[in-house]
Amino acid sequence: MSTQTATKRTAHPVSSSLYKRPRGRLAALITPPMLWLVGVYILSIALMLVTAFWVTDPFTSKVTPGFTFDNFVNLVKIPAFFWTAVRTLGIALAVTAICIVFAVPLAVFMAKIAGPKLRAFLAVAVTLPLWAGYLVKVLAMRITFAEEGFFNWLLNPLGISGPGFGITTVIITLTYLWFPYMIIPIYSAVSQIPTNLYDAASDLGAKGLRTITSVVFPILKPAVIAGSIMTFSLSLGDFIAARFVGGSTQMIGSIISSNINLNPPVAAAFSVVPIVIVLVFLLLVRRTGALDNL
Repeated sequence: MSTQTATKRTAHPVSSSLYKRPRGRLAALITPPMLWLVGVYILSIALMLVTAFWVTDPFTSKVTPGFTFDNFVNLVKIPAFFWTAVRTLGIALAVTAICIVFAVPLAVFMAKIAGPKLRAFLAVAVTLPLWAGYLVKVLAMRITFAEEGFFNWLLNPLGISGPGFGITTVIITLTYLWFPYMIIPIYSAVSQIPTNLYDAASDLGAKGLRTITSVVFPILKPAVIAGSIMTFSLSLGDFIAARFVGGSTQMIGSIISSNINLNPPVAAAFSVVPIVIVLVFLLLVRRTGALDNL
C-alpha cells in the first residue's frame, strides 16, 4: 500500500508542486501573457518611440541613430502633417458620435420591442460586417459610392448625386465597419434593464425619446463608453478606408504608410500621435467616472 501511495504522489510532480505553492501557480498563469505584453507589445512601442528621435539623411535617406525633436516639431510645423492629424481626429469623433446616435435606439428596439424573429434578423444585420474580411467590406463600399455605383444609380432619378469619394464617404465607411463594436455592448446592456423600469417612466409621463435620454442612456453609459473606445481608436488608426474611398483625403495612417520606408523616424513620430490622442480620450472619460463601472 505504501508503494502505491508513493507512486500516486510522484505521478504528477509538476501539478503536485504547483498545488503546494500558490505563488508558483500564479507565476505559471501570468508569465506567458506578461512575456507577450512586455516582450512584444511594450518593447515594440518603446523601440518605435526611440526611432522617432533618430535622424534621416535627406540625400541618402539613410537612418542614423541620434536624438532630435525635429520629427515631433515637424508634426506641428508642417501644415500638411498638422491638418492631417486634426482631420483624422474629427473623422474619428464623427464616426463615434454617429454610431452612438444609431446604436442606442436600435439596441432598445431590438432588446425590448422587436419580436424574436425580427430580433434575430436585426442581430444578423448589425453583425454582418464582421462576417467578411476588411478589404472585402471596403471594396463593397467603394463599389457602392463609385460614380456609376449603386448609390448614384438610386438617386439619379431624383436629380441628386452621391457624396463621391471624400471625407463624407470615409465617415460612412468607417461607421459601417465599426458599428458592430458599438451596438453589441449597448444591446447587451439594454437586455439587462428590467422592463418595469420602462413602465415606471411611462407612468411618470415620459415618452419614448425622453425615456431613452433620461432613463436608459444613464444606465447605458458604461456600455456606450466601451463601444466609443473601440470605434474611436479603430477609426483613428485606419487609413485603408481613406485610401480606397477617400479620394485625396489623407489620415494619420496615410502619412505613416507613405513614410514607413522613405522616412521611418517621421513615421514613428506620427505613430505616437494616435497613441497620445487615445490616452487623452481615456483620461477624459475616466474623469467622468464612466470607467468605474466597466
